[in-house]
Amino acid sequence: MLIGVVGKANVGKSTFFKAATLMDVEIANYPFATIKPNHGVGFVRVPCADKHFGVQCHPRVGYCIDGIRFVPVDLIDVAGLVPGAHEGKGMGLEFLNDLNQADALIHVIDASGSTNEKGEPVPPGSRDPAEDIKFLAEELDYWYLGILKKAWDKFARTVSQTNTEPYKALHKQFSGLGSTEDMIKQILVVMGLDERKLSAWSDDELFGFSRELRKRTQPMLIAANKIDVPGALENVERLRKEFPELIIVPCSGVAELVLKTAAKDGAIQYVPGGKGYDISGALTAQQEKGLPVIQRTVLDVIGNTGVQEALDGAVFSLLKYMPIFPGGVGKLADSEGRVMPDCWLLRQGSTALDFAYKIHTDLGRGFIRAIDVKTKRTVGKEHVLMPGDVVEIVSDR
Repeated sequence: MLIGVVGKANVGKSTFFKAATLMDVEIANYPFATIKPNHGVGFVRVPCADKHFGVQCHPRVGYCIDGIRFVPVDLIDVAGLVPGAHEGKGMGLEFLNDLNQADALIHVIDASGSTNEKGEPVPPGSRDPAEDIKFLAEELDYWYLGILKKAWDKFARTVSQTNTEPYKALHKQFSGLGSTEDMIKQILVVMGLDERKLSAWSDDELFGFSRELRKRTQPMLIAANKIDVPGALENVERLRKEFPELIIVPCSGVAELVLKTAAKDGAIQYVPGGKGYDISGALTAQQEKGLPVIQRTVLDVIGNTGVQEALDGAVFSLLKYMPIFPGGVGKLADSEGRVMPDCWLLRQGSTALDFAYKIHTDLGRGFIRAIDVKTKRTVGKEHVLMPGDVVEIVSDR
């Protein structure tokens, strides 16, 4: 799973990424501070199953605090996009191509309206952030259209001449973007194109198909950044009414970065996604001044910094993943004594057999049965798993 962090220049996108990953990336108040994409690891929160058994887990990767498991996910931060990116403006095509493998996008916008369409600072309220939401969606739609239209006429004729099912041919064309045959088939039915020859599609139908495919293969969450600037919160409420189909999360990347950095230095105790922090060490003069401001202008206003909420929303609300823990009825520890060391993220609706293959191909191939460790009930390969299940796989391999 890969989550792309996108947006126009100078909206705090790289700050959001650094806050999520604590990677050392360049943060600057000018367009194109990021040129090459940054890859990092963030974490999503899930209730840990260790509480059910009255034990303390020992994660192999990630960490667990007070029964909340933080599971790693891959993130990519691409350079800021500008209008006309799909035409190559501002190195746009290169940056869009960097997003090829992203499963979902977090679109960071300046909710205060203090960054113009070119990514330049302007007085707060000068820019309507709704235009930025529309701009990025349009750039992505036209990018998809460009992929589709490459040699479209020849492609459409070949499909017709070989009697290939259109949905199969289109899936092959877009498989690199995460399409499935069922997804393509659904889009064609919804758009009334399932009975039409590809060669008969109009330009509007090509664009409509591209837009619908983009929405399904790269769903988008809006991280409304700079929420501590006056006017930003009111803008968020307006945006939610204007775009009811989108998840819009108010956030402050700067606040999250300050809190995580202070926690890393041992100055405070802070759990990502929390409503506050506890002082646990010596504060610098800057922290003594800045932390109360963060509490007053961010945490007390929206309940957290929003960065963790955006990550969680992308994985669990957009992509519909769920946590599943491997375990044994008689033993929760691995061969090295680590208790419940692993937590896997699977799509909702996954079965016991899907989980076996997720752990290892041999487990899937040799699947005999699975055991729900919480209830000690034996289940078959078609058993649909639920979030937080602990599952033992019995295999002949």
